[in-house]
Formats: sequence, C-alpha cells, structure tokens
Amino acid sequence: MDVATPVGIVLALVAILVAMIMDGGNPASLIAPSAMILVLIGTVGVSLAGRRLKEVGSIVGALRSAILAKAPNPDESVSQLVRFAEMARREGVLALEAAAKDIADPFLRNGIQLIIDGVEGDKIREILEADLEGMSARHRAGSKFFRDMAGFAPTLGILGTVMGLIHVLANLSSPQTLGPAISGAFTATLWGVMTANVFWLPISNKLAHLSEQEVQSRLLVIDGLLAIQAGSSPRLLEQQLLSFLAPAQRAAHERDRERAKQASKKAA
Repeated sequence: MDVATPVGIVLALVAILVAMIMDGGNPASLIAPSAMILVLIGTVGVSLAGRRLKEVGSIVGALRSAILAKAPNPDESVSQLVRFAEMARREGVLALEAAAKDIADPFLRNGIQLIIDGVEGDKIREILEADLEGMSARHRAGSKFFRDMAGFAPTLGILGTVMGLIHVLANLSSPQTLGPAISGAFTATLWGVMTANVFWLPISNKLAHLSEQEVQSRLLVIDGLLAIQAGSSPRLLEQQLLSFLAPAQRAAHERDRERAKQASKKAA
C-alpha cells in the first residue's frame, strides 16, 4: 500500500483545520449534516448518473488502485526480459514455453506466448499495442470519474448555499437567527470546494499518474519482447531497456547485477 494519498489528504485536512482555528473559527462548525449529505451523496449521485450501472465495480476498483498504488517494477521487468533473452539465445524460443507458465503478468505472458507461436514482430506489436490502448482507456475512465466528481462538488455546494439563503430570506423577521443561518448556508460551499480539491482531484491525479507509469512499463515490455523475437543479444537488450529507467534506477540495476555476478563467482 502506498501511503502518499491518505497521508496527503490528512495533511491537507489538518492544514485547513489549523488555519480555521488560527482565524478564530470553530472546526465543529464544519459538522453540518445537511451540507455533508447534499455535497457528498449528491456528488456521487450525479457522477453515477453519467455512467452505466455495470461500471460501478470498475470505479470501486479505481479507488482501490489509487489507495494501493500498485505499479509494475520496470527494473524487475528488465531483469526478467534479459533472462528470457538469454534462455531464447541459448536454448531457442520454444524453451520459453515452460517459463511462460510461471509469469504472473498476463501482458508479458501473452507476449511470450506470441513469440513461441511464431507470430511476426509487426503483428506482435499490433496486438500488444491494442491491449495497451484498451488498458489506457479503462484507466482514463476511472480518472475521469473522480475528475467529474471534483467538478460537480463545488456546484452542489453552491446549490446548498442558495437553498440556505432562501431559508434565510424567508425568515428576515428573526434578525437574531440571521448570522448562524447565513454561516450554515455557506458551509455547503465550503464542503463542495474542500471535497473537490482535497479528495476527488488528488485521487484523479493519482490514477492518471499510475496509468502513465504502467503505460511506460508496458512499452518497455513490448520493446523487450520484439528484441527477443528478433534474436537480439541479452547484453544489447539490457542496454536498450535501461533507457526506459531513471538514472537512479539504472544505477541500482547495475549494482544489483554486479552483486549477482559476485555471488555467482563465489558459488562457483
């Protein structure tokens, strides 16, 4: 589980509460059931209204993905692809069939199977890029749902404020109640703006960021698979794939490789 999202949201909420207290406000005034129901439930409702019912499960899955933040490890992918290249160079591509059964990543497993089946490189690229585009479209849909929520929440907050002000104007005969009533009316706007910028937009951004990482990892896998299919040397393949990694990741990969070599020499 990646704690950046929950920690970031909690930090933002703490900043809001501290600023409110420093200005002489009372955080308890934020507990306004009517405003919370209107903004929170209303935002979910209008966002779902633009979707099909069977898509609800994917939205829940997107929220889980934002919290867990599971992303492919490109360094691990490089090592795995280089190992497959060595196997294919030494024993032939058919030797990959047994190894393919133990691959956890279905995208990589599908690519290896295409190589084993003798599919041409251009067709492999076409099939895997179509798979990649489908994945990206699903990810965009999840990110867009929470971005839509961020757009609806402030509007519903304003709606709550207008409803509250209508109530205030209907009771002008009681001046002593005007202050609390106006304050309560604007609480809905606060909830709308706060949930949009503290919850929904960060979650949408997190999903978009995770999708970009996964797309880059999949592109790395596609290049690696095509190089294996073309019979590239493992060393050349490794150098090609390392270009996908950040400098720090490349350095870590080199260190891990050197440690593996030293351990292999000692074992021999």
